[in-house]
Amino acid sequence: MERRVLIAIVLSFAVLYGYQALFPPPPDQAAQQQKQTSPKPAQDSKIATVPNASAPEKSNPATSVQGEAPVGAPVAAPARELAIDNPAVHGVFTSRGAVLKSWQLKKYPDTDGRSLELIAGHAPADSPLPFTLATDDAALSAELAAAPFTITESSSGGTWQATFDYSNGGVVAQKTFSIAAAQPYVINVGATLTRNGQPLPVALRWGPALGSGIVAKSRTYNPPPQPIFFKDGKVTRVTESKIAANAVQEGTFGFAGVDDHYFLTALVRPESAVRLQYTPVAVELKDVPEGAHYVDWSARFPSAAHVKVFAGPKDFDVLAAIDRDLVRSIDFGMFAWIVVPLLRAMKWINGYIGNYGWSLIILTVLINLAMFPLRHKSVVSMRRMQEIQPEMKAIQDRYKNMKMSDPARAKQNQEMMELYKSRGVNPASGCVPMLLTLPLIYAFYAMLSVAIELRGAPFILQIHDLSAHDPYYVWPVLMALTMFVQQKMTPTTADPAQQKMMTLIMPVMMGAMFMRAASGLVIYWTVSNIWGIGQQMITNRIIGPAQVRTVRPPAERQIKNAKAVGNGKTDQAKERK
Repeated sequence: MERRVLIAIVLSFAVLYGYQALFPPPPDQAAQQQKQTSPKPAQDSKIATVPNASAPEKSNPATSVQGEAPVGAPVAAPARELAIDNPAVHGVFTSRGAVLKSWQLKKYPDTDGRSLELIAGHAPADSPLPFTLATDDAALSAELAAAPFTITESSSGGTWQATFDYSNGGVVAQKTFSIAAAQPYVINVGATLTRNGQPLPVALRWGPALGSGIVAKSRTYNPPPQPIFFKDGKVTRVTESKIAANAVQEGTFGFAGVDDHYFLTALVRPESAVRLQYTPVAVELKDVPEGAHYVDWSARFPSAAHVKVFAGPKDFDVLAAIDRDLVRSIDFGMFAWIVVPLLRAMKWINGYIGNYGWSLIILTVLINLAMFPLRHKSVVSMRRMQEIQPEMKAIQDRYKNMKMSDPARAKQNQEMMELYKSRGVNPASGCVPMLLTLPLIYAFYAMLSVAIELRGAPFILQIHDLSAHDPYYVWPVLMALTMFVQQKMTPTTADPAQQKMMTLIMPVMMGAMFMRAASGLVIYWTVSNIWGIGQQMITNRIIGPAQVRTVRPPAERQIKNAKAVGNGKTDQAKERK
């Protein structure tokens, strides 16, 4: 039974993790063909070429100009920049088009150690910047994108606010932005547009999202930027290959925008129905074979726009403080009801320890301590099954030559049940306790795969980022070794060939699968293995060595039974006398 449980666990992880690791999905053939045969952008995507992937990042995002003057738009006066600083964000707005030029997250460094820039770093030059105002009139949209807005700035009660106004030939446009100190990642946006006093429908364009657009290779959950929206109580994520078929979404949303592994830009509970437009943007980079991938998105409102826009980390506490449904943007999977308490517990422990690596180890020990009785019961049951294994095999050997349709074959199960009953063994008691721990294992896997708290979190020695793989592969090797020792110590009823596969092949396979996994996940698995080894030693000391039972040959059993019958008859004769 324990062999079946182990196989079930391995197969489950193979579905969740192994298939994606060993057999990555092939690239979209249509997209590849388009890149190879057509230099022109397709209708449902944009393709641009950036000579050097590192060049855009060398410039200061706060002073660089990206997409400020669309082709054919009037040349405006030099733009005025307006900066906002708080402990979490450094933002820069520009008067040209009244758009957001830079949005740096101070608490989340990029690969170079600088504050992470959430505005697309490798977007095509003609891409719009966030909060570009557009309407059904293409000429008017081009005018508004390059228009010199006047700025009125104020700050009171911990809330920063700026009003951008533009007026020309009967066209009057106004945008307002406000950011409260309590919610630094939320931009409250208002936008109105009239022509000759008549209101016009408006669309707010974010443009390409998010960040660098370069997805680091990983064997854990790490999606590229993708559309996401919450509607009718359900979260929908659109993979890159299906964006063109789901380019337009309409209705009333709890939130809607674009996210990646750790970050999100989205409208939060808009007051009215909106029409969302998504367009994939692929950028070829000289130094990055995979290129950069973005999703250009915009939201069209029937009239004036008044909406909250979140642009920040997918941190559970941050999202919950803004809107309870916003936490659904974190893909915790089907065991979210377990993941959330685990995440809160890890953060609580880290409040005292100050290191997420040690906090993770402490939480792993506490969880395994809570599961000690279940595992102990499982090991004891497996030991009993191991002790009666020779008798079970003897029963199986007696019936192995019979066909499955033979009525006499049913006696095998009867003898098995009588054996279990006489020895006080419950075959299910070995696997049921382990099955009860599976949801917790899956929940831990989900938490460590998506928790932004582990992003950039150092541990010790070579582990500088718990969300990245171990650069020297020390922890994957250690995980495989501890798994081998644990399998060697665990009681088993498998035959020698199967036992060799479990003790040799499985650790090697799991170690190879976890080579590129997040180091936090590998540390958790390794610590669990070490705990399992220690618990196995304690259990073995408590229950003592296995009692080997020998099975007499059939002839010897028949003689014994005959003697028992004869002795019984003699006893009955004596009683009659």
